Amino acid sequence: MNDLNAEAEAILRRNDRGGYTVPTEGLYPYQWNWDSAFAAMGFAQFDVPRAWEELHTLFSGQWDDGMVPHILFHRPDPGYFPGPDVWGGRGPVASSGITQPPIAATMARLVWEKDLAAGKVAMANLFPKLKRWHAWFMDWRLDRDAVCITHPWEAGRDNAPDWDGAMAGIDPAGVGEYQRRDTSHVDSAMRPTKYDYDRYVWLVQQGRRLEWDQAKLLEENPFRVADPTMTFTLLRANRDLAAMGRELGEDLGEIEEWIARLEAGAETLWNPTLESYDARDARSGAWAGCVSNASFLCWYAGLDGMSAQLDRILNLTPYGIPSHDPSSPKFDGKRYWRGPIWGVMNMLIGLGLEDVNHPQAGRVRQTTHDLITEHGFAEYFDPRDGSPAGGMSFTWTAAVWLGWANRGAG
Repeated sequence: MNDLNAEAEAILRRNDRGGYTVPTEGLYPYQWNWDSAFAAMGFAQFDVPRAWEELHTLFSGQWDDGMVPHILFHRPDPGYFPGPDVWGGRGPVASSGITQPPIAATMARLVWEKDLAAGKVAMANLFPKLKRWHAWFMDWRLDRDAVCITHPWEAGRDNAPDWDGAMAGIDPAGVGEYQRRDTSHVDSAMRPTKYDYDRYVWLVQQGRRLEWDQAKLLEENPFRVADPTMTFTLLRANRDLAAMGRELGEDLGEIEEWIARLEAGAETLWNPTLESYDARDARSGAWAGCVSNASFLCWYAGLDGMSAQLDRILNLTPYGIPSHDPSSPKFDGKRYWRGPIWGVMNMLIGLGLEDVNHPQAGRVRQTTHDLITEHGFAEYFDPRDGSPAGGMSFTWTAAVWLGWANRGAG
Protein backbone atom coordinates (compact mmCIF):
# COMPACT_ATOMS: atom_id res chain seq x y z
CA MET A 1 0.00 0.00 0.00
CA ASN A 2 2.92 2.35 0.70
CA ASP A 3 4.04 1.86 -2.91
CA LEU A 4 0.56 2.80 -4.13
CA ASN A 5 0.55 5.87 -1.90
CA ALA A 6 3.87 6.94 -3.41
CA GLU A 7 2.64 6.24 -6.94
CA ALA A 8 -0.56 8.23 -6.36
CA GLU A 9 1.40 11.18 -4.96
CA ALA A 10 3.76 11.00 -7.94
CA ILE A 11 0.81 11.12 -10.36
CA LEU A 12 -0.48 14.31 -8.75
CA ARG A 13 2.99 15.85 -8.86
CA ARG A 14 3.49 14.76 -12.48
CA ASN A 15 0.15 16.24 -13.56
CA ASP A 16 0.81 19.50 -11.69
CA ARG A 17 1.24 22.44 -14.07
CA GLY A 18 2.04 25.01 -11.42
CA GLY A 19 -1.02 26.06 -9.45
CA TYR A 20 -3.39 23.69 -11.22
CA THR A 21 -3.50 20.03 -12.19
CA VAL A 22 -4.42 18.43 -15.51
CA PRO A 23 -6.44 15.21 -15.37
CA THR A 24 -3.77 13.31 -17.29
CA GLU A 25 -0.98 14.00 -19.77
CA GLY A 26 -2.07 14.36 -23.42
CA LEU A 27 -5.74 13.48 -23.31
CA TYR A 28 -6.82 16.39 -21.08
CA PRO A 29 -4.26 19.24 -21.20
CA TYR A 30 -6.16 21.88 -19.19
CA GLN A 31 -7.73 22.47 -15.76
CA TRP A 32 -11.10 20.75 -15.45
CA ASN A 33 -13.47 21.96 -12.74
CA TRP A 34 -14.49 18.90 -10.73
CA ASP A 35 -11.26 17.05 -11.54
CA SER A 36 -9.43 19.97 -9.94
CA ALA A 37 -11.57 19.85 -6.80
CA PHE A 38 -10.74 16.16 -6.39
CA ALA A 39 -7.07 16.98 -6.99
CA ALA A 40 -7.17 19.50 -4.13
CA MET A 41 -8.54 16.81 -1.82
CA GLY A 42 -5.72 14.50 -2.93
CA PHE A 43 -3.00 17.11 -2.46
CA ALA A 44 -4.34 17.83 1.03
CA GLN A 45 -3.18 14.39 2.13
CA PHE A 46 0.48 15.44 1.79
CA ASP A 47 0.64 19.17 0.86
CA VAL A 48 -2.16 21.32 2.26
CA PRO A 49 -0.88 24.68 0.87
CA ARG A 50 -0.78 23.14 -2.63
CA ALA A 51 -4.37 21.94 -2.14
CA TRP A 52 -5.56 25.47 -1.39
CA GLU A 53 -3.62 26.78 -4.40
CA GLU A 54 -5.51 24.33 -6.65
CA LEU A 55 -8.87 25.66 -5.48
CA HIS A 56 -7.88 29.31 -5.70
CA THR A 57 -6.59 28.79 -9.26
CA LEU A 58 -9.90 27.19 -10.21
CA PHE A 59 -11.81 30.21 -8.93
CA SER A 60 -9.47 32.61 -10.72
CA GLY A 61 -11.59 31.80 -13.78
CA GLN A 62 -14.95 32.67 -12.18
CA TRP A 63 -17.16 34.78 -14.44
CA ASP A 64 -18.74 38.07 -13.40
CA ASP A 65 -22.13 36.34 -13.08
CA GLY A 66 -20.68 33.77 -10.63
CA MET A 67 -20.32 30.80 -13.00
CA VAL A 68 -17.15 28.72 -12.67
CA PRO A 69 -16.33 27.16 -16.07
CA HIS A 70 -15.82 23.47 -16.64
CA ILE A 71 -12.46 24.08 -18.41
CA LEU A 72 -9.85 26.80 -17.86
CA PHE A 73 -7.41 27.13 -20.79
CA HIS A 74 -4.40 28.45 -18.90
CA ARG A 75 -1.85 27.58 -21.60
CA PRO A 76 -2.26 27.17 -25.37
CA ASP A 77 -2.57 23.63 -26.68
CA PRO A 78 -3.58 23.94 -30.34
CA GLY A 79 -4.30 20.22 -30.76
CA TYR A 80 -7.23 20.21 -28.34
CA PHE A 81 -10.83 20.43 -29.60
CA PRO A 82 -12.97 22.30 -28.76
CA GLY A 83 -10.47 24.90 -27.63
CA PRO A 84 -10.92 28.46 -26.39
CA ASP A 85 -11.42 29.85 -29.91
CA VAL A 86 -14.46 27.59 -30.34
CA TRP A 87 -15.96 28.28 -26.91
CA GLY A 88 -15.58 32.06 -26.79
CA GLY A 89 -15.80 32.14 -23.00
CA ARG A 90 -16.01 35.59 -21.42
CA GLY A 91 -14.30 35.15 -18.06
CA PRO A 92 -10.97 36.49 -16.76
CA VAL A 93 -9.25 33.28 -17.95
CA ALA A 94 -9.86 31.72 -21.37
CA SER A 95 -12.53 29.12 -20.70
CA SER A 96 -15.47 27.04 -21.81
CA GLY A 97 -18.97 28.47 -21.46
CA ILE A 98 -20.53 25.80 -19.24
CA THR A 99 -19.89 24.54 -15.72
CA GLN A 100 -19.54 21.16 -13.96
CA PRO A 101 -20.83 19.45 -10.79
CA PRO A 102 -20.28 21.81 -7.84
CA ILE A 103 -18.20 19.60 -5.57
CA ALA A 104 -15.63 22.31 -4.78
CA ALA A 105 -17.24 23.36 -1.49
CA THR A 106 -17.29 19.77 -0.26
CA MET A 107 -13.66 19.19 -1.26
CA ALA A 108 -12.69 22.56 0.28
CA ARG A 109 -14.23 21.45 3.55
CA LEU A 110 -12.16 18.24 3.44
CA VAL A 111 -9.04 20.30 2.77
CA TRP A 112 -9.85 22.69 5.62
CA GLU A 113 -10.38 19.82 8.02
CA LYS A 114 -6.76 18.77 7.49
CA ASP A 115 -5.65 21.97 9.29
CA LEU A 116 -8.47 24.21 10.53
CA ALA A 117 -6.26 26.94 11.98
CA ALA A 118 -3.94 27.25 8.99
CA GLY A 119 -6.79 27.08 6.48
CA LYS A 120 -9.08 29.70 7.97
CA VAL A 121 -7.72 32.60 5.90
CA ALA A 122 -7.81 30.54 2.70
CA MET A 123 -11.37 29.44 3.41
CA ALA A 124 -12.49 32.98 4.25
CA ASN A 125 -11.15 34.07 0.87
CA LEU A 126 -12.84 31.22 -1.00
CA PHE A 127 -16.20 31.32 0.79
CA PRO A 128 -17.79 34.29 -1.05
CA LYS A 129 -16.67 32.87 -4.40
CA LEU A 130 -18.24 29.52 -3.64
CA LYS A 131 -21.43 31.23 -2.54
CA ARG A 132 -21.60 33.28 -5.77
CA TRP A 133 -21.24 30.10 -7.83
CA HIS A 134 -23.99 28.36 -5.87
CA ALA A 135 -26.20 31.44 -6.27
CA TRP A 136 -25.68 31.25 -10.05
CA PHE A 137 -27.09 27.72 -10.07
CA MET A 138 -30.07 28.84 -8.00
CA ASP A 139 -30.70 31.80 -10.32
CA TRP A 140 -30.36 30.06 -13.68
CA ARG A 141 -30.52 26.31 -13.50
CA LEU A 142 -33.60 25.24 -11.55
CA ASP A 143 -36.64 23.41 -12.87
CA ARG A 144 -39.16 22.60 -10.13
CA ASP A 145 -36.21 23.28 -7.80
CA ALA A 146 -34.07 20.46 -9.27
CA VAL A 147 -30.83 21.54 -10.95
CA CYS A 148 -30.62 21.32 -14.75
CA ILE A 149 -27.77 20.88 -17.17
CA THR A 150 -27.69 22.65 -20.55
CA HIS A 151 -25.02 20.42 -22.09
CA PRO A 152 -24.16 16.77 -21.32
CA TRP A 153 -20.60 17.81 -20.45
CA GLU A 154 -21.92 19.86 -17.52
CA ALA A 155 -23.02 16.76 -15.62
CA GLY A 156 -19.54 15.28 -16.01
CA ARG A 157 -21.35 12.16 -17.27
CA ASP A 158 -20.94 13.08 -20.92
CA ASN A 159 -22.58 10.24 -22.86
CA ALA A 160 -24.77 8.73 -20.14
CA PRO A 161 -27.99 7.12 -21.39
CA ASP A 162 -29.80 9.68 -19.22
CA TRP A 163 -29.44 12.23 -22.04
CA ASP A 164 -30.45 10.03 -25.00
CA GLY A 165 -34.01 11.35 -25.22
CA ALA A 166 -33.05 15.03 -25.08
CA MET A 167 -30.12 14.50 -27.44
CA ALA A 168 -32.39 12.87 -30.00
CA GLY A 169 -34.28 16.15 -30.28
CA ILE A 170 -31.20 18.01 -31.54
CA ASP A 171 -30.54 18.25 -35.27
CA PRO A 172 -26.81 18.99 -35.59
CA ALA A 173 -27.05 20.16 -39.20
CA GLY A 174 -24.36 22.69 -40.06
CA VAL A 175 -21.92 21.67 -37.33
CA GLY A 176 -19.18 21.31 -39.92
CA GLU A 177 -15.94 19.35 -39.81
CA TYR A 178 -13.86 19.03 -36.65
CA GLN A 179 -11.01 16.88 -35.34
CA ARG A 180 -11.48 15.22 -31.96
CA ARG A 181 -8.56 14.93 -29.55
CA ASP A 182 -9.88 12.10 -27.39
CA THR A 183 -10.01 9.33 -30.00
CA SER A 184 -6.37 9.96 -30.97
CA HIS A 185 -5.35 9.06 -27.39
CA VAL A 186 -7.91 6.40 -26.43
CA ASP A 187 -9.67 3.54 -28.23
CA SER A 188 -12.81 5.02 -29.82
CA ALA A 189 -14.85 2.11 -28.39
CA MET A 190 -14.25 3.69 -24.97
CA ARG A 191 -15.45 7.16 -25.96
CA PRO A 192 -18.67 8.93 -27.02
CA THR A 193 -19.76 8.25 -30.61
CA LYS A 194 -19.74 10.75 -33.48
CA TYR A 195 -23.55 10.94 -33.13
CA ASP A 196 -23.02 12.24 -29.58
CA TYR A 197 -20.13 14.51 -30.46
CA ASP A 198 -21.97 16.26 -33.30
CA ARG A 199 -24.63 17.25 -30.79
CA TYR A 200 -22.06 18.31 -28.19
CA VAL A 201 -20.47 20.62 -30.75
CA TRP A 202 -23.85 21.97 -31.91
CA LEU A 203 -24.67 22.94 -28.31
CA VAL A 204 -21.29 24.68 -27.95
CA GLN A 205 -21.89 26.59 -31.18
CA GLN A 206 -25.34 27.61 -29.97
CA GLY A 207 -23.94 28.88 -26.67
CA ARG A 208 -21.25 30.83 -28.50
CA ARG A 209 -23.88 32.36 -30.81
CA LEU A 210 -25.92 33.45 -27.77
CA GLU A 211 -22.74 34.75 -26.07
CA TRP A 212 -23.44 32.44 -23.14
CA ASP A 213 -26.33 34.65 -22.07
CA GLN A 214 -28.20 32.53 -19.51
CA ALA A 215 -31.56 34.19 -20.13
CA LYS A 216 -31.30 33.47 -23.86
CA LEU A 217 -30.14 29.91 -23.22
CA LEU A 218 -33.09 29.37 -20.90
CA GLU A 219 -35.39 30.42 -23.72
CA GLU A 220 -33.73 28.77 -26.73
CA ASN A 221 -31.67 25.76 -25.70
CA PRO A 222 -33.52 22.52 -26.54
CA PHE A 223 -31.31 20.58 -24.14
CA ARG A 224 -32.30 21.22 -20.51
CA VAL A 225 -32.36 18.18 -18.26
CA ALA A 226 -32.96 18.08 -14.50
CA ASP A 227 -30.07 15.98 -13.29
CA PRO A 228 -29.42 13.93 -10.13
CA THR A 229 -25.67 14.69 -10.36
CA MET A 230 -26.11 18.44 -10.24
CA THR A 231 -28.99 18.42 -7.79
CA PHE A 232 -27.34 16.11 -5.27
CA THR A 233 -23.87 17.67 -5.50
CA LEU A 234 -25.24 21.21 -5.10
CA LEU A 235 -27.39 20.16 -2.15
CA ARG A 236 -24.37 18.58 -0.44
CA ALA A 237 -22.17 21.56 -1.37
CA ASN A 238 -24.64 23.96 0.25
CA ARG A 239 -24.67 21.87 3.43
CA ASP A 240 -20.87 22.01 3.51
CA LEU A 241 -20.83 25.71 2.66
CA ALA A 242 -23.19 26.34 5.58
CA ALA A 243 -20.95 24.33 7.93
CA MET A 244 -17.91 26.35 6.88
CA GLY A 245 -19.84 29.61 7.01
CA ARG A 246 -20.88 28.83 10.57
CA GLU A 247 -17.20 28.53 11.54
CA LEU A 248 -16.46 31.81 9.77
CA GLY A 249 -19.38 33.66 11.39
CA GLU A 250 -21.25 34.19 8.10
CA ASP A 251 -24.98 34.81 7.75
CA LEU A 252 -26.43 31.47 6.63
CA GLY A 253 -30.04 32.50 5.96
CA GLU A 254 -29.82 32.41 2.16
CA ILE A 255 -27.87 29.15 2.07
CA GLU A 256 -30.41 27.48 4.37
CA GLU A 257 -33.19 28.60 2.00
CA TRP A 258 -31.28 27.03 -0.90
CA ILE A 259 -30.98 23.75 1.01
CA ALA A 260 -34.72 23.62 1.64
CA ARG A 261 -35.51 24.33 -2.02
CA LEU A 262 -33.09 21.70 -3.28
CA GLU A 263 -34.43 19.09 -0.86
CA ALA A 264 -37.86 19.67 -2.40
CA GLY A 265 -36.39 19.70 -5.89
CA ALA A 266 -34.64 16.39 -5.37
CA GLU A 267 -37.98 14.72 -4.76
CA THR A 268 -39.11 15.78 -8.26
CA LEU A 269 -36.37 13.45 -9.55
CA TRP A 270 -37.91 10.37 -7.92
CA ASN A 271 -39.26 8.13 -10.67
CA PRO A 272 -41.84 5.91 -8.92
CA THR A 273 -42.03 3.46 -11.82
CA LEU A 274 -38.28 2.92 -11.77
CA GLU A 275 -38.12 3.19 -7.97
CA SER A 276 -35.04 5.32 -8.39
CA TYR A 277 -33.86 8.89 -8.64
CA ASP A 278 -33.75 9.63 -12.36
CA ALA A 279 -33.02 12.42 -14.85
CA ARG A 280 -36.02 14.36 -16.14
CA ASP A 281 -36.23 16.32 -19.39
CA ALA A 282 -37.27 19.82 -18.31
CA ARG A 283 -38.62 20.58 -21.80
CA SER A 284 -40.79 17.49 -22.33
CA GLY A 285 -41.19 16.23 -18.77
CA ALA A 286 -40.09 12.74 -19.88
CA TRP A 287 -38.13 10.48 -17.56
CA ALA A 288 -34.78 9.14 -18.74
CA GLY A 289 -35.61 5.75 -17.22
CA CYS A 290 -32.04 5.27 -15.98
CA VAL A 291 -30.63 3.88 -12.75
CA SER A 292 -27.17 5.48 -12.86
CA ASN A 293 -24.37 5.96 -10.38
CA ALA A 294 -25.71 9.52 -9.97
CA SER A 295 -28.94 8.05 -8.60
CA PHE A 296 -26.95 6.78 -5.61
CA LEU A 297 -25.62 10.23 -4.72
CA CYS A 298 -28.80 10.67 -2.65
CA TRP A 299 -27.01 9.78 0.60
CA TYR A 300 -24.19 12.18 -0.31
CA ALA A 301 -26.90 14.86 -0.49
CA GLY A 302 -28.37 13.85 2.88
CA LEU A 303 -31.34 11.95 1.46
CA ASP A 304 -32.32 8.26 1.32
CA GLY A 305 -34.49 5.86 -0.61
CA MET A 306 -32.20 3.72 -2.75
CA SER A 307 -31.13 0.84 -0.49
CA ALA A 308 -32.92 -1.91 -2.42
CA GLN A 309 -31.46 -0.67 -5.69
CA LEU A 310 -28.03 -0.37 -4.09
CA ASP A 311 -28.08 -4.00 -2.96
CA ARG A 312 -29.20 -5.10 -6.41
CA ILE A 313 -26.50 -3.18 -8.29
CA LEU A 314 -23.69 -4.18 -5.91
CA ASN A 315 -24.59 -7.81 -6.48
CA LEU A 316 -24.23 -7.39 -10.25
CA THR A 317 -20.63 -6.13 -10.31
CA PRO A 318 -17.54 -6.78 -8.16
CA TYR A 319 -16.17 -3.22 -7.96
CA GLY A 320 -18.81 -0.76 -6.77
CA ILE A 321 -21.42 1.27 -8.63
CA PRO A 322 -21.25 1.27 -12.46
CA SER A 323 -22.28 4.37 -14.35
CA HIS A 324 -25.32 2.59 -15.78
CA ASP A 325 -27.40 -0.37 -14.64
CA PRO A 326 -25.74 -3.59 -15.95
CA SER A 327 -29.17 -5.16 -16.45
CA SER A 328 -30.17 -2.41 -18.90
CA PRO A 329 -29.97 -3.00 -22.66
CA LYS A 330 -28.13 0.35 -22.90
CA PHE A 331 -25.28 -0.86 -20.68
CA ASP A 332 -21.82 -0.81 -22.29
CA GLY A 333 -19.03 -1.78 -19.90
CA LYS A 334 -16.28 0.11 -21.74
CA ARG A 335 -17.93 3.19 -23.27
CA TYR A 336 -17.28 6.06 -20.89
CA TRP A 337 -20.47 6.84 -18.88
CA ARG A 338 -22.65 4.09 -20.34
CA GLY A 339 -21.42 1.41 -17.94
CA PRO A 340 -17.88 1.78 -16.56
CA ILE A 341 -16.97 2.19 -12.89
CA TRP A 342 -15.53 5.55 -11.84
CA GLY A 343 -13.52 5.78 -8.62
CA VAL A 344 -14.67 9.36 -8.02
CA MET A 345 -18.33 8.41 -8.11
CA ASN A 346 -17.70 5.44 -5.82
CA MET A 347 -16.06 7.89 -3.41
CA LEU A 348 -18.94 10.39 -3.41
CA ILE A 349 -21.47 7.59 -2.99
CA GLY A 350 -19.31 6.04 -0.28
CA LEU A 351 -18.99 9.30 1.66
CA GLY A 352 -22.76 9.59 1.71
CA LEU A 353 -23.18 6.00 2.88
CA GLU A 354 -20.59 6.56 5.62
CA ASP A 355 -22.44 9.65 6.81
CA VAL A 356 -25.43 7.47 7.76
CA ASN A 357 -23.46 4.35 8.76
CA HIS A 358 -25.11 2.44 5.94
CA PRO A 359 -24.31 -1.31 6.00
CA GLN A 360 -22.96 -1.15 2.43
CA ALA A 361 -20.55 1.74 3.11
CA GLY A 362 -17.58 -0.49 3.85
CA ARG A 363 -18.24 -2.61 0.80
CA VAL A 364 -18.17 0.36 -1.57
CA ARG A 365 -14.87 1.58 -0.11
CA GLN A 366 -13.29 -1.89 -0.06
CA THR A 367 -14.25 -2.70 -3.64
CA THR A 368 -12.79 0.63 -4.80
CA HIS A 369 -9.60 -0.16 -2.88
CA ASP A 370 -9.43 -3.55 -4.57
CA LEU A 371 -10.13 -2.09 -8.00
CA ILE A 372 -7.23 0.39 -7.81
CA THR A 373 -4.91 -2.13 -6.15
CA GLU A 374 -5.53 -4.68 -8.88
CA HIS A 375 -5.91 -2.43 -11.94
CA GLY A 376 -4.09 0.85 -11.30
CA PHE A 377 -4.94 4.53 -11.56
CA ALA A 378 -7.04 4.52 -14.73
CA GLU A 379 -9.66 7.12 -15.60
CA TYR A 380 -12.40 4.47 -15.37
CA PHE A 381 -12.80 0.68 -15.39
CA ASP A 382 -14.94 -2.06 -16.91
CA PRO A 383 -17.23 -3.12 -14.03
CA ARG A 384 -17.30 -6.74 -15.15
CA ASP A 385 -13.60 -7.51 -14.72
CA GLY A 386 -12.02 -4.23 -13.58
CA SER A 387 -9.95 -3.80 -16.75
CA PRO A 388 -8.64 -0.22 -16.99
CA ALA A 389 -10.04 2.14 -19.62
CA GLY A 390 -9.71 5.74 -20.78
CA GLY A 391 -6.68 7.74 -19.69
CA MET A 392 -4.01 6.28 -17.43
CA SER A 393 -2.09 7.83 -14.49
CA PHE A 394 -5.25 9.75 -13.78
CA THR A 395 -5.27 12.59 -11.25
CA TRP A 396 -8.67 12.03 -9.72
CA THR A 397 -8.23 8.29 -9.29
CA ALA A 398 -4.92 8.94 -7.52
CA ALA A 399 -6.66 11.53 -5.33
CA VAL A 400 -9.46 9.10 -4.48
CA TRP A 401 -6.87 6.55 -3.41
CA LEU A 402 -5.00 8.99 -1.19
CA GLY A 403 -8.02 10.64 0.38
CA TRP A 404 -10.50 7.79 0.72
CA ALA A 405 -9.98 4.36 -0.84
CA ASN A 406 -6.84 3.47 1.11
CA ARG A 407 -8.31 4.43 4.49
CA GLY A 408 -9.85 1.65 6.55
CA ALA A 409 -9.67 -0.88 3.73
CA GLY A 410 -8.02 -4.27 3.96
